[in-house]
Amino acid sequence: MLNTFFAGVFDTQFTSVISIPEFLACLGTALLIGLLTAVLYTYKNRYTRGFLVTLATLPAVVCVVIMMVNGNIGAGVAVAGAFSLVRFRSVPGTAKEIGALFMAMCTGLITGMGYLGYAVLFAVVLNGVTLLYSRFDFGEKKNREKYKVLHITIPEDLDYTGVFDEILEKYTSSHELMQVKTTNMGSLFKLTYHLVLNGAEAEKELIDKLRCRNGNLEISISHQETVVCEL
Repeated sequence: MLNTFFAGVFDTQFTSVISIPEFLACLGTALLIGLLTAVLYTYKNRYTRGFLVTLATLPAVVCVVIMMVNGNIGAGVAVAGAFSLVRFRSVPGTAKEIGALFMAMCTGLITGMGYLGYAVLFAVVLNGVTLLYSRFDFGEKKNREKYKVLHITIPEDLDYTGVFDEILEKYTSSHELMQVKTTNMGSLFKLTYHLVLNGAEAEKELIDKLRCRNGNLEISISHQETVVCEL
């Protein structure tokens, strides 16, 4: 009776039907791997509750998709890929978030094919490598020191076109004027630059040079989100 209830409407005698214990074993393994991935992702990463829930349940979703297409891996990957597009097209994600979601989808794909041991091994190895990179701040410290956002205020009678280029070329490897806006009832301009410093030790000297050029008005330098390195 129970097997009849879970049988497919379009099943034939030539159709390979997944038994209930096999289905629960694959689903349970996928959920455990998803939970492990979500917990390990919280280490030294920014996250939201919704993203962690998605990361924890995504392997199970992909697993069930693969099992339900009756071995047609091409159709399963196409359907699972459609699921991923919902997230990628609605909210821009960082490279790390997209990588975590693809890893979760891959574990679900392996689990849905029935290779539970390989799924666990893949999750352990990939999560271990990710933790190792996070532990040693792989590629993080160098970027934080180099990429800066410069906000500089100038009087309205000062032509901002190229006025700081000479100074910026000396202390940066690249610079770009991103925004110009008026402030203080139009009596001041506020310029925003994206900089790549030659060295963090030159930051104080750079500010001093800029102060002499802008009449000692407000200047601020902050860390820049390295969006150029994100997907």
